[in-house]
Amino acid sequence: MPEDVVFSAANFKKGGYIIIEDQTESDEFYIIRQGKVAESRSASMLEGDKETILGVGDFFGVISCMSRRPRIETVQAIEDTSTIVVKREQFGALIQKNAPIAMKILRYFGKQLRYYDSVLTKLTLRSSLEEDPNHLFDLGEYFFANQLFNQAAYAYAHYIKFCPEGGYIPQAKQKLAKINPNPESLLPKKEGFYSIYNDGQVIFLEHEPGNELYIIQEGKVKITKFVNNSEVLLAVLKKGDIFGEMSLLDNKPRSASAIAFGPVKVMAINKTNFEPTVQAHPEIATRIIELLSERIWLIYRQLANLLIKDPVNRIYDALYTQLHKARVNFAPNVQYQFDFGSEELMKFLGFNKQEWAMHFKKFLDLEKTVSINEGKILCRDVSSIEKNIQIIKRNMELEQKKKTMSNTTTF
Repeated sequence: MPEDVVFSAANFKKGGYIIIEDQTESDEFYIIRQGKVAESRSASMLEGDKETILGVGDFFGVISCMSRRPRIETVQAIEDTSTIVVKREQFGALIQKNAPIAMKILRYFGKQLRYYDSVLTKLTLRSSLEEDPNHLFDLGEYFFANQLFNQAAYAYAHYIKFCPEGGYIPQAKQKLAKINPNPESLLPKKEGFYSIYNDGQVIFLEHEPGNELYIIQEGKVKITKFVNNSEVLLAVLKKGDIFGEMSLLDNKPRSASAIAFGPVKVMAINKTNFEPTVQAHPEIATRIIELLSERIWLIYRQLANLLIKDPVNRIYDALYTQLHKARVNFAPNVQYQFDFGSEELMKFLGFNKQEWAMHFKKFLDLEKTVSINEGKILCRDVSSIEKNIQIIKRNMELEQKKKTMSNTTTF
């Protein structure tokens, strides 16, 4: 345990602001040791994301600190408040000195990420389906119909395993017998502490219980979700990425499926060895929290984008988020070529082709620094995007103030 690491303290008077949303300097987070604070976000109109009161032992500012991103919350002291200040580089030492704090942060992140993922799914995919092992049979039927027989066999086998009294057991057994898979094809090869999967092999499926998280050592993994009788690609993860952490942290079934995208080698950490592993190897917990922070920050930005009414402003906001994601310097005359084109941006924002043609043309007419270059979006001066975002935010704040004053006047 490092003895030379000293955590500083910071005191705040009642009514004082500790964090302001969109602040860019975020290399520290806070643990409350006395007093109370109110945490709020600009996207607070989301159900379940209202102002939160935090007290002794609670923490705030971790997401932006560990992801190295602008703040996504505003925090104000509602009592005289004393805090412990933890710098990003001190996080490993914090875990070694107090492992329960790391576990508390991880569990909170798992809950937060699952909530945001659920809200985003409802708003963008317009679908909401609670995770339930009984739905494994539906996945089996989808894979079978699309001749993905190994994946179908995995789904049927796990439906039978987890739902022995399920209403479709005879059908699942019949389909499984028809596929007649080699049992070894449903299991990874073992290599010491590592598991090796072939291309297309299921690591886990949405709705099945889970007790392991995975760290990719080699290769790639597809994360998909079954929505409206089709499979939607959510992400392609690569070496160093971590997945499956939510089921491990909140004891709920998997919220998405993980399938090998080419040969892949992963290291699994289960519930039994998770806490001792975190304490013995704080760099693993640090990496998990960095990745979770990054994921929560991005998904929150997507949700906030959906609350912007003007389509052109949504385009500005989406590009601004992607520039932050790429950690682009917003200095004048800095040029940046995005790794996606107009059609990908359209899908990200959820417009149909007819809407998009009109909105994107209007955006290009207004933003002369942006054009299409070899099928990709090119910005010749990223500072112009940032300037316009500041104008958009000021206008939104003024609009919100008008609404607040109007409501006050009414009462």
